[in-house]
Amino acid sequence: MKTIIFTDGSSRGNPGPGGWGTVVISDMTVAELGGREEMTTNNRMEMLAVIKGLKEANIEDNIIVYSDSQYVIKGITEWIHGWIKKGWRNSQKKAVLNRDLWEELLKACQGKEIVWQYVKGHDDNAGNIRCDEIATRFADGEKMALYKGPREKYPFADILKNI
Repeated sequence: MKTIIFTDGSSRGNPGPGGWGTVVISDMTVAELGGREEMTTNNRMEMLAVIKGLKEANIEDNIIVYSDSQYVIKGITEWIHGWIKKGWRNSQKKAVLNRDLWEELLKACQGKEIVWQYVKGHDDNAGNIRCDEIATRFADGEKMALYKGPREKYPFADILKNI
């Protein structure tokens, strides 16, 4: 089985009010997730979107995560191992920012087979566009209905076309 996860984060000001959005697509279901923090950064929201998506996914599934954040993708696939070796210090010997979320993301990845896929933000990727809408509306403090249900009834069918 395969799970596709689209993610995005938003911050109104950096720092400022922020939101995150995730769409988790399995063989049978789709779950949209979103949330808000009053004072945060864009990077934290990008990370939280991925964490929440991975927690929603079944551990036995092959997972593809689509993100427009090079910070998240390079951080989890390249940089994190060096940070851990250096006691959570970066190349400038300073404490790694967002360590709490990096540790949570690392834990959320454990036992899962994940392919990380970069997508250009605000482009033509329907999954990224939907996640951006969720994230920005939450950042703006707006209420919105999020879908959770059967894949065949998902109202944003254009997201499902190329997966």
